[in-house]
Amino acid sequence: MGRYAQPLAKVFAAFAGVGQGEKVLDVGCGPGALTAHLLSVGADVAAIDPSPPFIDAIRERFPEVDVRLGTAEELPYDTAAFDSALAQLVVHFMMDPVVGLTQMRRVTRRGGAVSACVWDGPTGALAPFWDAVHMIDPDAEDEALLSGAHKGHLTELFNAAGLRDVEEDSIAVDVVHPTFEEWWQPYTYGVGPAGDYVQRLDGDARARLESVALERLGKGPFTVTATAWAARGTV
Repeated sequence: MGRYAQPLAKVFAAFAGVGQGEKVLDVGCGPGALTAHLLSVGADVAAIDPSPPFIDAIRERFPEVDVRLGTAEELPYDTAAFDSALAQLVVHFMMDPVVGLTQMRRVTRRGGAVSACVWDGPTGALAPFWDAVHMIDPDAEDEALLSGAHKGHLTELFNAAGLRDVEEDSIAVDVVHPTFEEWWQPYTYGVGPAGDYVQRLDGDARARLESVALERLGKGPFTVTATAWAARGTV
């Protein structure tokens, strides 16, 4: 998701209204796409993620940032420690999204903001992949039913977490893929639900899926327009 997360970070941070000098928490920071952008706009950033390899990577990349290993549901920070808390492409992977968002509210000061975004199920970054899958396997479970992946669900989660004046909107980025192979290869790495799906296929089934996707997308270059739902609530 790095190739989509980097341009998304710019759009998401603007939606969240993060400004220079704000103390911001990046929840589920991954290898640091959002952290990098927040630093570039002058924010004072702390970051947390449950994956040790991601933590090692972001510490090496940004040694000045307070980076911690942990989950959204158990944030190891004081109450009202931040001006804003953001979660980019994370809510749908939380074990309990309401608890995670409640924790983000707890560590954000009164009047501060909690923001999150999740790929839209039918039109998100992974939509071309799952469209090809469904041509072969119509009953395959994609990511459309994950938390926040359809209009209004983030708002429901934010309200349940006690956030006020919740605003939700769609945000989008365009990513140009120079070749089909450049688009396809990351799905073979076994990362995330899409990668898990590919890993479970035998050689023939994987080749068939690749062929169907190639027929739909072409050899390249082609552009994927990836849409996400974003929500912002006041503490």
